[in-house]
Amino acid sequence: MNRITELFNIQYPVIQAGMIWASGYKLASAVSNAGGLGIIGAGSMYPEVLREHIQKCKKATDKPFAVNVPMLYPDIEKIMDIIVEEGVKIVFTSAGNPKTWTAFLKEKGITVVHVVSSVKFALKAQEAGVDAVVAEGFEAGGHNGREETTTFTLIPMVKEQLQVPLIAAGGIATGRGMLAAMILGADGVQIGSRFAASVESSSHENFKRAIVAAKDGDTHVTLKELAPVRLIKNKFFNDVTALYAKSPTVDDLKALLGRARAKKGMFEGDLEEGELEIGQIAGLIHDIKPAAQILQEIIADFEQAKREASALAF
Repeated sequence: MNRITELFNIQYPVIQAGMIWASGYKLASAVSNAGGLGIIGAGSMYPEVLREHIQKCKKATDKPFAVNVPMLYPDIEKIMDIIVEEGVKIVFTSAGNPKTWTAFLKEKGITVVHVVSSVKFALKAQEAGVDAVVAEGFEAGGHNGREETTTFTLIPMVKEQLQVPLIAAGGIATGRGMLAAMILGADGVQIGSRFAASVESSSHENFKRAIVAAKDGDTHVTLKELAPVRLIKNKFFNDVTALYAKSPTVDDLKALLGRARAKKGMFEGDLEEGELEIGQIAGLIHDIKPAAQILQEIIADFEQAKREASALAF
């Protein structure tokens, strides 16, 4: 048995990332129904909106699904209460100290996974009692680790010291990428960008098309003084770059960023003024497909790559 399929009681060790403005109940239930683990991203939801998505997800699938909670969330107590009240069985926490909520969730019988970007934080998460760790490399879209460690180097370094199951994230969108991550020591993979460009993703069609159009070099990490974020280069990104040329203060950067910039881009489809968060692997995403088809293609590609790898010889 694979450690991740066993932990979550799923068919394939493939987790759909909990992405803001992309992962509502439609995407989460579609991935879970197809044999992976779907995740509802709470980061862009008011508490009662999250409750509604959890309830709809329970109706749309009888398979396991999870909720991702960025711990910077202002209403986190309400979010956690709703998760418990609605009987959610798996929670992925991120952007914060795993000690804060892990014990509370574990006491309620919830499986807890924490997202990290370094060996140090992976060990802190393990010490806090999590059931598994997601180690996310710098290739990933959205908010990123400050260490700038790429997936190819991060996974084996974390694996060397970690006892709990390890999930690789960042730069994985194909079965070949999945196989590479597992050969490096991961027990499973978390995939964001590829599922952001799915039919069931709650993101705006403009944003999905921008993902498909992106090539290598079209994303960049910026705003490190606030929270590092990987974006598609657009007018907003160019405005940020122009501001950096003037040696801005943190307040200057905050003023330019304003509020709801990610919502404007990813959910409302403003490709000029919006924040378009996506991973470097967008350059390998060429179409918008149903989530089930995406997952089936990843697994088929994984099996094909495994056969090809076994034939390698010197």
